[in-house]
Amino acid sequence: MNVRNVSLVPFCGGEGLPDLAITGTIGRSADTLSIGYVVEGNLSALAVPATAEWPERKDRLWEETCLELFLGAKGSERYWEFNLSPAGHWNVFRFASYREGMQEEPAYSSLPFGVRTEQDALLLSVDLELRKILPAGEAVEVGVCAVFRTTAGGTSHWALAHPGPRPDFHRRDGFALTLPGG
Repeated sequence: MNVRNVSLVPFCGGEGLPDLAITGTIGRSADTLSIGYVVEGNLSALAVPATAEWPERKDRLWEETCLELFLGAKGSERYWEFNLSPAGHWNVFRFASYREGMQEEPAYSSLPFGVRTEQDALLLSVDLELRKILPAGEAVEVGVCAVFRTTAGGTSHWALAHPGPRPDFHRRDGFALTLPGG
């Protein structure tokens, strides 16, 4: 597996930024994409939802603290949005093109992922079966990002890159990594 280290940067646009560092790893082995997020710093400044007894598919997770992943087939306008709540809730949406044709992705009926909280760190990891949405061996463009709600009521947007004048994780020029097919 070819593993890459990633580091997210905050969008600086008047938001009160929490004292955080968001790093992780992303790697691909055949048709499995493995992602690990590490959120370190003053977690007491974040509104992190409590762990759900029964995690489920839910809408609008991006309105709260949520780790996100965007995947697009190289050379195609089509892409997918994965939302992962620290509570364990999740969702996957597919889009025909930039913010068009949004639908829940039925290929995923569950999305088990690990969440662990340590003294000053929140860790989340997930293995995605790419063959559910992409032909075997196809190169994929990736955007790794996160939305954090603060206990003070603010919102902070983090990504590998912020190519526009406002936070917009759907922009393909923000899918800053390309992973070759396996």
